[in-house]
Amino acid sequence: MQQRPQPQDEDWDAARIKMPVEPFRQTLAKHGLTLTREKITTLQVNVGLLCNQACRHCHLEAGPNREEVMSKETVDQVVAVAQRFRFEVIDITGGAPEMTPDIVDMILRLAPLTSRLMLRSNLTALARERRADLIDLCKQNRVIIVASFPSLNEAQAESQRGRGVFQESIDVLRKLNSVGYGRPGSGLELNLVSNPTGAFLPSSQEQLEKRFCQVLENKWGIVFNNLFAFANVPLGRFRLWLEKSGNLDKYLQKLATSFNPCAIEGLMCRSLISVSWEGYLFDCDFNQAAGLYLGTRKTHISELKELPARGEPIAISSHCYTCTAGSGFT
Repeated sequence: MQQRPQPQDEDWDAARIKMPVEPFRQTLAKHGLTLTREKITTLQVNVGLLCNQACRHCHLEAGPNREEVMSKETVDQVVAVAQRFRFEVIDITGGAPEMTPDIVDMILRLAPLTSRLMLRSNLTALARERRADLIDLCKQNRVIIVASFPSLNEAQAESQRGRGVFQESIDVLRKLNSVGYGRPGSGLELNLVSNPTGAFLPSSQEQLEKRFCQVLENKWGIVFNNLFAFANVPLGRFRLWLEKSGNLDKYLQKLATSFNPCAIEGLMCRSLISVSWEGYLFDCDFNQAAGLYLGTRKTHISELKELPARGEPIAISSHCYTCTAGSGFT
């Protein structure tokens, strides 16, 4: 096993800038809390940074010019781990997973190994002609589609994701509905994810879901199962934008003052391990962006013998305030 010192939690931020908020660990301690693992039920697989969009809120700085994608060898190693541990959920993310050369092979091999295989999509990557068969493949394998749809306002959505993205996303949602996704009784789950388009926190998830449901159905005839409203994580391209616009300190303070101790129990990092496109292990996709490896060393999935045990600590930093602000990030 390759041993390499891990950036130690909040030292990662301290080395970059003077933090405007107290360390996340200190906030946990003030509430009598620690962030430790429960039973691992989810395997999250980040297949690469290649994406057809370059969204302003992307914590990984994914985009059309990125060449980092998961190799077939690493895909084989991911499948081997999924066979060994039989996770309840396998979550495929990116970048745009649809653009990964081995995505069809991954779906076919991973679908039989879990009861919930999820594909995170920006929708427009599903609109590409060379991925036209992917919707049918997802349908056949009952893949849950988790689709990014930040705003009902076209101008706001495109300020975050690029020109022409809004209408193309609407067209893909209609296509998904036409094959059964999001429709009651179909068994084809379609969930939407809404992110704020600026340096502010999302509105109430319950209220947003009602509004999205009403507007999408009334205006475009689109239905879906659930909507999740998540704050943007101050990492990657979004952090760079916050710095350039002079909003970083204010945004971090906003996240910190919205800390909700009740959100700790449901945090995804407590029941998840995250695999990077290179095959290295992290506590979550955000720690992956921050370079905070799982445990105390850089470990490859091919070296994984046992899952992290209950009670093991999770690497933390200031970006963790995002997942504990308001209703949290689960």
